[in-house]
Amino acid sequence: MLDIEYKNAIEESIHTKVKSGQRISEEDALALFNDASLAFLGILANEIREAKHQDRTYFNKNFHLEPTNVCLYTCTFCSYSRLIKKREEGWEYSLEEMMDIVKSYDGKDVTEIHIVGGVLPQYDLKFYTDLFSQIKKHRPELHIKALTPVEYHYIFKKAKVSYEEGMRLIKESGADSLPGGGAEIFHPEIRDQIAGGKCSGEEWLRIHEIWHELGQRSNATMLYGHIEKYEHRVDHLSKLRMLQDKTGGFQTFIPLKFRNKNNQLSHLPETTVIEDLKNYAISRIYLDNFDHIKAYWPMIGRDTAQLSLSFGVDDLDGTIDDTTKIYTMAGSEEQAPTLSTQELVQMIRRVGRKPIERDTLYNVLTDYTNHEFEDDKHFKGYISLPVSN
Repeated sequence: MLDIEYKNAIEESIHTKVKSGQRISEEDALALFNDASLAFLGILANEIREAKHQDRTYFNKNFHLEPTNVCLYTCTFCSYSRLIKKREEGWEYSLEEMMDIVKSYDGKDVTEIHIVGGVLPQYDLKFYTDLFSQIKKHRPELHIKALTPVEYHYIFKKAKVSYEEGMRLIKESGADSLPGGGAEIFHPEIRDQIAGGKCSGEEWLRIHEIWHELGQRSNATMLYGHIEKYEHRVDHLSKLRMLQDKTGGFQTFIPLKFRNKNNQLSHLPETTVIEDLKNYAISRIYLDNFDHIKAYWPMIGRDTAQLSLSFGVDDLDGTIDDTTKIYTMAGSEEQAPTLSTQELVQMIRRVGRKPIERDTLYNVLTDYTNHEFEDDKHFKGYISLPVSN
């Protein structure tokens, strides 16, 4: 009885804070992870989500380009990269080959290219500034969301330029925004174990801060469900919230579920759907200064992605044409991580949400709420759930 009363008291206290516009503390967030019921988390996160976005759920039309899956680093969680000594198992695209991939989307209805990959010496500052410039020259309207601080840290160090100078050159070459990757877990106690040798958490944050100071926007992520504890997640969220207070440059937070296939942490069990939903909800509740919480549907599966829309999530990323199958290599449930616009729209509709196509900066392009596709009546969608109030 005391445990129930204790949990009820925690939930009531935090609910009162949120409803009155007060910011919850790190201690509150840790209490939510440890003691709050999933039902409470869902209700509160959904209240915040609907206050910000009503029933709208955003997506865009995008494609991914991975320059290489060979990498100098040996992150224990990574299922994707191939080590230098095994580079024959991977790919290393030339600039011309990358432009051929970009040109293969000519005439296709996409608004964003997402570029991330492994870290190798030949992919230096000049290579990427040339690549971004050529993409912009070829297709000026295509939004370039490119490279993580892990890549930039290496590139700038190799070029012997400061973060400030490097990010200025990247912006001038045509990059429009930064993805959120490479954040993993900021706390050195965990980061050193799973991503030793890469840029530190402080360096990741500093590169985003400089980008924001240039008037640009970026995303943020957190890799969860491996060896970290709840306090490490809260520390990570806190650092993001503090930087957002300072710059206001983050658009979206994306929790990334650790998948245990084909990596050095394969002995660890993956988190349950309940844990996934808890993590989305607490992220929405704690990150009060982030406009959007995104679920990468290829990593968690379409059913869980639909469920997440009642646990604080308002964005499902995009149609995602992932030509190199990065998600499949990590153990994704999605063996073909691409959806048509109709499939994604129906996936959102079937849980009572309104599908809104956006551009990368969240300008509304098309409201699909009442859009009719020619074969709607024959369409076979995914799970259908009642809408939460």
